[in-house]
Amino acid sequence: MFIKTYAYCRVSAADQHEDRQLDAMAELNIPQSQIFVDKQSGKDFNRIKWQELVRKLRPGDLLYVKSIDRLGRNYEEILNWWRILTKGKGVDIAVIDMPILDTRNGKDLMGTFLSDIVLQILSFVAQNEREAICKRQAEGIAAAKARGVHLGRPIKKPPENFGEVVRLLERKKITLSSALKQTGLKQATFYNRLREYRRGNKRN
Repeated sequence: MFIKTYAYCRVSAADQHEDRQLDAMAELNIPQSQIFVDKQSGKDFNRIKWQELVRKLRPGDLLYVKSIDRLGRNYEEILNWWRILTKGKGVDIAVIDMPILDTRNGKDLMGTFLSDIVLQILSFVAQNEREAICKRQAEGIAAAKARGVHLGRPIKKPPENFGEVVRLLERKKITLSSALKQTGLKQATFYNRLREYRRGNKRN
């Protein structure tokens, strides 16, 4: 049976770089064609390259990852996939930054027990870190909103002739299509600015 060595790398976003992970794989002389890279969140395993890799893995193959959080950040799913690959597919996994997580070593009961404990702890830490990041992001967004900071796309302000165009539209002197053309606004934006305009006039 011909055994192959694969590597899996992951970064969370398209603008992040996987260079450190690739450098580690290069030192192991893993062929480029057998290195799979996803640029996607680690919240689940619905990733194109991960799924492609899993389909290629055969019993006896070896899979390298730089660290456990490169596999993912969901505690239960990391453990589930670890069992699928090692027990279901008969694949060995080696975590470069954590030598104890190398299924080629410690095949006896004690070795398996120790690696299982370490795996569970690290998976739990990875998920906690992800949840902490999400919480900090949510708190940051809430604090920004409380300060009146607008998040998302900048609001497009109505042109100076907006009031005149609205009056003509209400008097049926022009069509909606003409109003959109004269203001340079899309229909949804036009109606949003129209609601704001009418609220402003009511207060006045």
